[in-house]
Amino acid sequence: MGITRTWAERLAQLHTAGWAHADVQPTNTLITQAGAAEVIDYALACGPDNRPRLPYRGALTHTTAPETADAILSTPADTHIQVEPPADIWGLGASLFWCWTAHRPVPYEDESPRVDKLKAIAKAVTLPLDDVRPWAFTEFEKVIRACLAPTPEDRPSATDLVTLLATP
Repeated sequence: MGITRTWAERLAQLHTAGWAHADVQPTNTLITQAGAAEVIDYALACGPDNRPRLPYRGALTHTTAPETADAILSTPADTHIQVEPPADIWGLGASLFWCWTAHRPVPYEDESPRVDKLKAIAKAVTLPLDDVRPWAFTEFEKVIRACLAPTPEDRPSATDLVTLLATP
C-alpha cells in the first residue's frame, strides 16, 4: 500500500503542474530501497501547452485507458491525442491489477492485432478482480476498482488516492 501511495503522490505532483504522464505502466516505475515508487520516462508526457510535438498515439497497450483507446481508434494516425490525468489513473489501476494478479485487466489474446486490443479496451470491461486475485485484500482492491472506473470522471484524482491510501 505504501508503494501505491507514493506512486499516486508522484502522479499527483505531475497532475498539479498540468501534465499527464501518458505512459503509466509497471516498467516506467522504479521501487527505491526505501520502498517508494518513482515514476520515470516522461517522453510521451502531455503538458498544458500547445507546443509543436510528435502526435501522441498511445503507449503500452495493456495500460491504455478506455477513452484513450477510443480516441486512437476514432482519429487519423497523425492526430495528437491529449492525454489527461484520469488516463494516468487508469494506467495506475491497470498496472496494479496486472502486477498483483499476473493478468492484464482487459482480456484479449496476445496475438491479436493492436487495433483489436484497443477495441476491447475501449469497451472498458475488465476481468472480474475476484476471479483473478491471488488473495482477498479489500483495501487494495478498493483502490484498483476505483482507478479502473469505466468513465474518467468516476475515477479518483491522484490526490484523492493519496488521501485514501494515507487513511488507516
